[in-house]
Amino acid sequence: MPGSPRPAPPAGGRPEPRPPAPRLTRVDETSAGGLVLDRNGDVPRAALIARHDKRGRLVWSLPKGHVEAGETPAEAAAREVEEETGIRGRVLAPLGTIDFWFVADQRRVHKTVHHFLLEAVAGELSDADVEVVEVAWFPLPEVAEILAYADERRLLDRVGPLLAADDDRADTGTGG
Repeated sequence: MPGSPRPAPPAGGRPEPRPPAPRLTRVDETSAGGLVLDRNGDVPRAALIARHDKRGRLVWSLPKGHVEAGETPAEAAAREVEEETGIRGRVLAPLGTIDFWFVADQRRVHKTVHHFLLEAVAGELSDADVEVVEVAWFPLPEVAEILAYADERRLLDRVGPLLAADDDRADTGTGG
């Protein structure tokens, strides 16, 4: 077996106890982002971003980023979508919230991400953001197959009813 041999246990047969791991500082982070749609064609299209994961693989996800001081999650979502895709969007409705834990920089991070459904109102796709490797439009029916994260795929179940509700508001003149 490669590497150095494992040291023999001390004379009682038990290995030396390991010192306790240092306690990690707990940090709460809040981000926002969303699914921005272009509904001008026969089939709605969604703008997704791609980044490299820790293993170097290209993974597609919804654009998102930190909520800045003084911003609401909806404002942050619209800003992050535009920064990461080049598309300015109008928030239609909340899409859902995802929270998860991870460890980074000796910290245990509890991250909450507020997602919104947005409609594209201006702009052109751009991968100019340094955190984004690629950005592309995908037909909405194909998005679930492309998204890398199951939590984001589950949010797609709400899109149809939210679009129908938005269309109903527009038809009755109560939309904004």
